Amino acid sequence: MSDTTAPLAPPDPRPAPPGGRPPDPAEDPAALRVVPVRHYGRWAAAAVVAVLVAQFAHGLVTNPVWEWHVFADYVLSETIVQAVLVTLQLTACATVLGFLLGAVLAFMRLSRNPLLRTAAWSYVWVFRSIPMIVQLVFWFNIGALYRELGVGIPFGPVFWSVDGNALVGTIGAALIGLSLHQAAYAAEIVRGGVLSVGHGQLEAAAALGIPRLRQIRRIVLPQAMRTILPTAGNEVIGLLKGTSVVYVMAIGELFYQVQVVYGRNGRVIPLLMVATAWYVLLTTLLSVAQFHVERRYARGAGRGRPAGRRSLRKERP
Repeated sequence: MSDTTAPLAPPDPRPAPPGGRPPDPAEDPAALRVVPVRHYGRWAAAAVVAVLVAQFAHGLVTNPVWEWHVFADYVLSETIVQAVLVTLQLTACATVLGFLLGAVLAFMRLSRNPLLRTAAWSYVWVFRSIPMIVQLVFWFNIGALYRELGVGIPFGPVFWSVDGNALVGTIGAALIGLSLHQAAYAAEIVRGGVLSVGHGQLEAAAALGIPRLRQIRRIVLPQAMRTILPTAGNEVIGLLKGTSVVYVMAIGELFYQVQVVYGRNGRVIPLLMVATAWYVLLTTLLSVAQFHVERRYARGAGRGRPAGRRSLRKERP
């Protein structure tokens, strides 16, 4: 005789709901259909931005006022390239001198000596309060304030002196003004980076007998650079564009030379685009350099790449 008994169904692993009602298959989470959220506002905003960008690009191509042939004639001309080199020299020298003086001012503000703290705070307060163009004009006319500059005993005889106008020329006045102005901001950047390092590390280093200068050089600064670099990079880029202010001193940097050229030929728009293109190129190069320097100092801190560059990957089982 054959066994016609049907096999028993496996028990349902899901717990029975309150009241003893069997579970509904439609309520199973695995059977639910996932519907993506519709971002209509985001799509509308993207469409508006795309239309505006297309209109701007169309205007660049079709508007004859841009005079791209004039732009092509001057963007790599010898006059403009020499002006770009002057801009780079002013930026490099002012950056180095400004951050060196700023580092000294930062440690003076962190000193336990009240006189040093007060002097550094006063310097930062004064030079951050005065606009850069005012400082540049002041240093340009320093010869009218000090006819002679000399070396000697304080409040006593002078052993060696030189004419003030001969000692501080046009380029020298620009470098002094840019450097002193930059030092005030660099001091606060360096001070913030040093304060970001835990004080317990310095206490541990002092307990091990490590000299103070070595603590700063080998422990504090390498960690503080992670905080200093992003803001310092922005300051250097701002200084690169801020060198255009020295046009008031008739120094042949980029913006001044562009003004001279369009003052002769009347081609204002294409010459301004020449300056714009060079500033964009130089800023891009500085941004790339900043990215690589930041990545180098971020090694070992879990920040080898900026957060926006990391790929989100699923872990393999």
